[in-house]
Amino acid sequence: MPFTKFTNLDFDQIKTSIKDYLRSNSNFTDFDFEGSNFSVLIDTLAYNTYITAFNSNMIVNESFLDSATVRENVVSLARNVGYVPRSRTSAQATVSFDITTSGNTPTHTLQAGLVCVGSDKDTTFVFSIPESITTTTSQLFDGNGNIISSTSSYENIVIYQGTYLTKTFTVDGSLDQRFILENSFIDTSTIVVKVKGPSDDTAREYRKVDNILNITSTSETYLIQEVTDERYELLFGDGIFGKKIDNESQIVVSYIVTDGVDGNGPSAFTYAASVTSSSDQVLLPSTTPVITTVSAASNGGDIESINSIKYFAPRLYSSQYRAVTSRDYETIIQSIYPNTESVAVVGGEELDPPEFGTVSITIKPKNGEFVSDFDKIQILSKLKNYSLAGINQKIIDLKILYVEIESFVYYNPAEVSTAANLKTQVINGLTAYSQSVHLNKFGGRFKYSKVLNVIDKIDEAISSNITRVRIRRNLKALTNQFAQYELCYGNAFRINPEGKNIKSTGFTIQGETGTLYLTDIPNKNSDGSLDGSGKGVLAVVRGDIQVEDNELIISSAGVVDYIHGEIILNTINITSTIKSNNIVEIQAFPESNDVIGLKDLYLSFSITDSEINMIKDTISSGEQISGVGYKVTSSYSNGKLIRG
Repeated sequence: MPFTKFTNLDFDQIKTSIKDYLRSNSNFTDFDFEGSNFSVLIDTLAYNTYITAFNSNMIVNESFLDSATVRENVVSLARNVGYVPRSRTSAQATVSFDITTSGNTPTHTLQAGLVCVGSDKDTTFVFSIPESITTTTSQLFDGNGNIISSTSSYENIVIYQGTYLTKTFTVDGSLDQRFILENSFIDTSTIVVKVKGPSDDTAREYRKVDNILNITSTSETYLIQEVTDERYELLFGDGIFGKKIDNESQIVVSYIVTDGVDGNGPSAFTYAASVTSSSDQVLLPSTTPVITTVSAASNGGDIESINSIKYFAPRLYSSQYRAVTSRDYETIIQSIYPNTESVAVVGGEELDPPEFGTVSITIKPKNGEFVSDFDKIQILSKLKNYSLAGINQKIIDLKILYVEIESFVYYNPAEVSTAANLKTQVINGLTAYSQSVHLNKFGGRFKYSKVLNVIDKIDEAISSNITRVRIRRNLKALTNQFAQYELCYGNAFRINPEGKNIKSTGFTIQGETGTLYLTDIPNKNSDGSLDGSGKGVLAVVRGDIQVEDNELIISSAGVVDYIHGEIILNTINITSTIKSNNIVEIQAFPESNDVIGLKDLYLSFSITDSEINMIKDTISSGEQISGVGYKVTSSYSNGKLIRG
């Protein structure tokens, strides 16, 4: 019998194949392999074959991007399609301070490197700037007109968490010379490269590019690539694509080595910078500068993971360094703004009203809910390198659609120690589900049946659950000014003929006393039946009372579109809100218990704002065998006017 079983990779399978092969030989037809010393040789052969097959299989796997597991191999394969993995990113903070020195000093230069030390939770971090900043000073005169001090102001300075380092290379012209930065954990966005030729008086700064498009033979540019051990190599031109650096030239590279995501958080800073005069004389401040924090350190991130490289490398390659489709924008934004958790891109033709020639971008950062104005400017500036002429991009603030539940969990008290422990288990189970791939993203989907199943399977003591679903948007009020507000939920509202489907937290308005709330009143015919328009009005009422007893303040404060899930609040002057940060929470009961985050809505399952109520199942416990007096919770609204 020929030996043809070449696909067996398991040790036992290989061993069996060897035995079958030997038995096919007439010399071993009746040989007892297990009962002889020959079995040791077979085991050795099988083991050796197994190791060889395993290594061969791994080598083949490491040759393809989707199956490779070793970072160096993944990075190398991504390099073949022109993809450079994201480095660590420094946490950035914005600060302001003044520096005063004695005497007449027309300018102050804040030297590149250490600027201040930040602290957060008993941990300190150093913060630096990648390039020096020179400012003019204002002078203070004494009574005789003599200059006694000079003061410079540094407003909204962006500082980077990490240590500032420099590395100098001398070009020797050898073919094997490489320019590798020996430090790991570099934030490549902080790299500054300056080249000083053998006959140059001053060094010239080279700019980093991502590809060789539009590069000429005189372009003073460089490329960067990741090599082994998460280090980076600089690549310069060859005289065809990019300017070739002359022999004996000096390349001075400065960069910041950062702690990445660990550097997020510091908001208190102490001065530790070095300042010089126009003649490079080190100046000592007359008094230690007091640093004012404009924004705390944030946006620090770790080096791009292997899974992320596998996902984005082919997609960036397919975009061909141009932003045309929504997928192109999503991939490119992830590349230029590493702090991105999720992106939604909507063409202007899909907006209401349409804005042709415009692309609307919404970004959910990894840290927080909003992208700073500074980051917006940086993102839009970098997008210009990829976008088509005539297409405008705008970044709008994140719109979060919160999904909350009000669940009544029936349980058998004879099978649990305490209801509190069981409630904790339910909350933990729902929290785990809230972190699933279906939620916390643009286009996310809340699946009602899965939530019910999660609750029922928490413990055998749970007999059933009756769960209500509600959706919420937060209205950010422009206090003490007249404004109109529009909220889109992207999901149809349930129409309750009595109203009370729309509920809000309290607020105050100009000209009225007391706490006010929003509610809805569906459009009706003269006989009191719904008119079928699917619309209604927003009303402003006073007090925590039932709708039939409320004091109506404004009968028509806006419009409710139940079918499209939209609320428009007419021009109103909100002076204060019960919730902090000028927030008015506005909830609604959806027509469907399955909720979808459409377009630019970020779907979030809010466990903290959900309500879990534990109810004894008296039938299961045997307290009420007949079921007489057993009460079941309603599946619909609680009938209250306001949001609790």
